[in-house]
Amino acid sequence: MLFTSPIFPIFLLLVLLASRLPLRWDLRKAMLLAASLVFYGVWNPPYTLLLLASTVVDYALGRAMGRTEAPGKRKLLLVLSLVSNLGMLGWFKYAGFLSQAFLDGAALLGWHPQLQPFHVLLPVGISFYTFQTLSYTIDVYRREIPPTRSFLDFALFVTFFPQLVAGPIVRASEFLPQLQDARRANAAQVSWAFVLFSVGLFKKMFLADGLFAQVVTAVYEPGMNLSPWDAWVGTISFAGQIYCDFSGYSDMAIACALALGFILPDNFRAPYGALGFSDFWRRWHISLSTWLRDYLYIPLGGNRKGAWRTRFNLMMTMLLGGLWHGASWNFLLWGALHGGYLGAERVAGRLAGNYQPGRLARPALVALTLFLVLLAWVPFRAQGLESTLDVWAGMFGLSSTPFDVRLSRWQLATAGGAAVALFGVHQLLRKTSLEALSARAGWLLTAIATALALFFALTSGGQSAEFIYFQF
Repeated sequence: MLFTSPIFPIFLLLVLLASRLPLRWDLRKAMLLAASLVFYGVWNPPYTLLLLASTVVDYALGRAMGRTEAPGKRKLLLVLSLVSNLGMLGWFKYAGFLSQAFLDGAALLGWHPQLQPFHVLLPVGISFYTFQTLSYTIDVYRREIPPTRSFLDFALFVTFFPQLVAGPIVRASEFLPQLQDARRANAAQVSWAFVLFSVGLFKKMFLADGLFAQVVTAVYEPGMNLSPWDAWVGTISFAGQIYCDFSGYSDMAIACALALGFILPDNFRAPYGALGFSDFWRRWHISLSTWLRDYLYIPLGGNRKGAWRTRFNLMMTMLLGGLWHGASWNFLLWGALHGGYLGAERVAGRLAGNYQPGRLARPALVALTLFLVLLAWVPFRAQGLESTLDVWAGMFGLSSTPFDVRLSRWQLATAGGAAVALFGVHQLLRKTSLEALSARAGWLLTAIATALALFFALTSGGQSAEFIYFQF
């Protein structure tokens, strides 16, 4: 079920009403679990069984870890969790990619087996809920949290509908304690949830789907010869589209949870205002970047084993982060670019010593960060490596028709102007938050801005599409 679908407001209203019933807390949690399974099952009912299987396996493994002190047995239980979760994720997400890579490699050697690559329907949200359950078993193994005794609590942690299919990736240490006592949102939480949901809806429907999507689709059509105007406006439009689409989803997810009395972590903090790439990843998809840091980068050795090993660990983390997004060479290239950026930033930091950028250097470094992030968005969006090279060629005036502008003046002005305005807003919000900005503006200005956001979202006329991160 999409947050933007006509049936979702009815679903949410029913859930909110049920959450206010004078029932025991365990019964209300059971109703939330049932609603979450319905929310997920509307898309593809059989895959709900896959979600439940993952839940049962990791709950049982966590409980088993809690009953033993033997290091070998605990490690075996962790390995079982890793194999079951990553095996399931690998089959559904990477079987097609690996089988196609095998056939391509065989063709290069002159062997043409009569085989077809696998085509497996990817379950919505599998990348998110597998990482979520994995973080639980790893934390239990590390003794950072105790295994939960309540299957109901664990199942609700895994399936909680606001963040089930596209995050934020929530840690058990953040969510399970919230299930101990009965929760009902107060008036201030419900009010802010409405504001935040309206902002998210505006980002998704008016900006991502209304202003940016058509321009991005036109520019990223394979085989296009692009002028610099087309390539740059298309790419900054995609930067706007993916941010507004994904952060809009996160806003709505956090808002739905808040309306039920639950707190989910922030997932974006003005990423296009970042000063450097470490700063960018502290602001973009925060729940994923911190997951990769805590469960991959640090276990690989982090920055504790010398400069070369640090750069290797950064590259491996970002390559696997790229593969998490999708099984393609383009996502690997995107991850490699960000791994290279982070490694180069480390080298530059060592050479610069204690240098602190001044008033002129600071905006220049922010602009350089944004420029390189935009270059990396090209393989993330392009349909294949050839299309990636075509867009890059267009950006630097190297296409065969560098002066043939395909986008209309209206598209150049609206999409390009909106993206540039978005980048400017991120500069202003670097050291603050939307909630703090609302508090300074006062309730009247907040109410007016919310009403305008909701109006533009509902009257945008754009073709509403699935959230981009549903495919990951």
